[in-house]
Amino acid sequence: MSATPHVFLVPGFFGFTNLGEVRYFRHVETLLATQLAGHGIDARVVTVPTLPTAGLKQRTTRLLEAIAHHAGEDEPIYIVGHSTGGLDARLLVSPGVALDSPRDAEAVARRVRGIVTVSTPHYGTPVAAFFTSIVGQRLLRILSLITLYTLRFGRLPVSMVVRIGALVTRLDDAVGLDRSLLDELYQGLLGDLSEDRRQALEAMVQEVSLDQRLMPQLAPEALDLFNTSTGDRDGVAYGSVVTRASPPGMRTTLRAGLDPYAQASHALFSFVWLIASRTPSSRIPPLSLAHREKLQQGFGALPTWRDSDGVVPTLSQPWGKLLHTAYGDHLDTVGHFDDPKHDPPHMDWLAAGTGFRRADFEALWASIAAFFAETHAGSDAPVIDPGDASTTAPDATPGAAAAP
Repeated sequence: MSATPHVFLVPGFFGFTNLGEVRYFRHVETLLATQLAGHGIDARVVTVPTLPTAGLKQRTTRLLEAIAHHAGEDEPIYIVGHSTGGLDARLLVSPGVALDSPRDAEAVARRVRGIVTVSTPHYGTPVAAFFTSIVGQRLLRILSLITLYTLRFGRLPVSMVVRIGALVTRLDDAVGLDRSLLDELYQGLLGDLSEDRRQALEAMVQEVSLDQRLMPQLAPEALDLFNTSTGDRDGVAYGSVVTRASPPGMRTTLRAGLDPYAQASHALFSFVWLIASRTPSSRIPPLSLAHREKLQQGFGALPTWRDSDGVVPTLSQPWGKLLHTAYGDHLDTVGHFDDPKHDPPHMDWLAAGTGFRRADFEALWASIAAFFAETHAGSDAPVIDPGDASTTAPDATPGAAAAP
């Protein structure tokens, strides 16, 4: 009997896979297995339990333990890391890595054949640096609460949205945030929940508060050191998916929807996007020719250092072969976009107004399945063509200027 390929899905920031009923990759697991089966690969897809804001070393140790537990010694391994999960995957296979585990990391790393990073901050993100500040930590609690509620229960209660909208209208800029106001908002949001939901979500948010070693490690300065001290492994195929959200403005406001729920959510996304846009241009390395061509093809114009998916700068995301470009926010790519009529329903994280839909979601993961199939079969074996792996900006044609 041939060995069963294992594909491990590694959550990123807000990766609450091991807390309560939250399923970070709920929409990915079955879709990716089905797409791989279309290539003749009967793979087992496993989501890795992780700690959302623990340090990279601790998160990578969790990944090592999960692989050792689920995959036999002769079974090939593929890894998809979303956001910080992509850094976990790279660290795991870096030659000479030392982790806090009795497992043989080198033996596991030698079996990894392919890694795909999705919306990963390979060169850091200023959002992480902001969250290390006193005010940023309080905003992180609010974002964590909103994210957890959306992933677990769906659409936020109207009372919570009204409170969020009231906060956003009082924000002048990032440095003008009032931490007492954020504390008041957080307690008010909890007060809008039933007792059962309040206790469950507060416990999860507390998990974030207890360990925030990840935040400073994702700052652009820290990723300089990470990239200097880690190396790609020979024999591992590296690919990446790059995402970008349109800069918030009138067009994205209209796309988000005109009801108060959508507008409050969009306003909060716009604020986080503003923080993400503050990456110093000197922290972004020169793009390879292949990356430049793929980004120009996918987005209609080359992104600038200010562009992001609302959390990670777009130019921080390419690594290895650029498989796919998508107009979407940071959690659209793993299925958390607005499509309540689908079974199971997709619930949006924040209303970014990107226009990301189920067809975009399926195309993105088809590109990943095709990359793994090609890697699994060998470069000389034919694989099914998933079609054009890139997507253009909403209301744009290839070669045209990117949508504002």
